Amino acid sequence: MTLPRCAILDDFQGVALTSADWSPLDGRVEVRALREHLDPRTDAGADALVAAVGDCEILVVMRERTPLDAALLARLPRLRLIVTSGMRNASIDLAAARARGITVCGTASASEPPTELTWALILGLARQVHAESAALRAGGPWQSSVGLDLAGRTLGLVGLGKIGGRVARIGRAFGMDVVAWSPHLDDERAAEHGVRRAGDLRELLAAADVASLHLVLSDRTRGLIGEPELRAMRPDAYLVNTSRAGLVDGAALLRALREGWIAGAGLDVYETEPLPADDPLRTLPNVLALPHLGYVTRGNYARYFGQAVEDIEAWLAGKPVRELG
Repeated sequence: MTLPRCAILDDFQGVALTSADWSPLDGRVEVRALREHLDPRTDAGADALVAAVGDCEILVVMRERTPLDAALLARLPRLRLIVTSGMRNASIDLAAARARGITVCGTASASEPPTELTWALILGLARQVHAESAALRAGGPWQSSVGLDLAGRTLGLVGLGKIGGRVARIGRAFGMDVVAWSPHLDDERAAEHGVRRAGDLRELLAAADVASLHLVLSDRTRGLIGEPELRAMRPDAYLVNTSRAGLVDGAALLRALREGWIAGAGLDVYETEPLPADDPLRTLPNVLALPHLGYVTRGNYARYFGQAVEDIEAWLAGKPVRELG
């Protein structure tokens, strides 16, 4: 009897099969992990992806790295189950999956890892850690920058959900004045987190020494931070984005960084991932850029892949859990 096949996509670090116990699927599912990213947004990438996983009934996908739209799903007629990390994945066409009889399930995802990485970026920018470390390694100048004191400064949070609320709490612990804004934020919720509510987005950006984005990407929030918003920021202020690249107009951000509208940016998310080798964000001196590490921790991977195994087991038993849509 031929066993159903499962492909784990975008296992960049080669740790998917060791981050959880996959033995419950032994003798029941053939599991393989693909380390190379195959981008279906190009014809060549879609062809390569179909060739790599066209024999699979099950796909395990990481966040929104691999868009699965109706056209691609139509080219995967054997596919019956998609498991995504997290309980939300805007890059999967849930209606198309449902129409093809494909079950889509998710996993839990912790808020602590992206919160911690947000602060790694904020602290790295404030104390110029990336530039000072590079100078030290290269035999460059001893102390070439003067750091930004966070105590007494203003932290502006665009979004005050699970992650934004945690970031706010840490900002308060650093002695920062924390102000927040989102389309639906009210004074009561802001007060619950011990922060002030800005009257509007530009008011927040104009006041912030560090502005950090923590919104879900949607049709309403795409491009929320454009040229007018970036120009509202002070030239000594920093922008941090560990949420979604689409919240910011990429062309406007490049101009802001090159022309000094803002002091710099800490980025962990990009419109195209992996970030192309020739992308200027890789080399701009006022950018602290990381390769989308917000959720990449041992604990989160154990949670993702452990629950992926649970999702597959439940599906095999005809009782799917954590279904999306």
